[in-house]
Amino acid sequence: MKLIIAVVQDKDSNRLTDALGQGNFKTTKLATTGGFLKEGNTTLMIGCEDQYVDDALDIIRDNCSKREQMVAPISPMGGNADSYIPKPVKVEVGGATVFILPIESFVQF
Repeated sequence: MKLIIAVVQDKDSNRLTDALGQGNFKTTKLATTGGFLKEGNTTLMIGCEDQYVDDALDIIRDNCSKREQMVAPISPMGGNADSYIPKPVKVEVGGATVFILPIESFVQF
């Protein structure tokens, strides 16, 4: 058995959880915040048997698109201004960061 932990952008989370549900994957949804953009993310925990991991990854890949977004700079409050960029920059957001962990046992009460 495996535990898949998928960190996705909030914009993709509803579509992804619907698709995982249609694929008979049970998920636990956690609201999280990203460190770089300080924006909301969703972390999904998906438990599945080893033979279904590739199916779950296909669903994640199909429902979490990468896109570019303009990000306004955050001024360095008391920090080093050497790396401060004074104008908005384009960054790639979206997609998914996925961790796959082995599960030794599973208990449900």
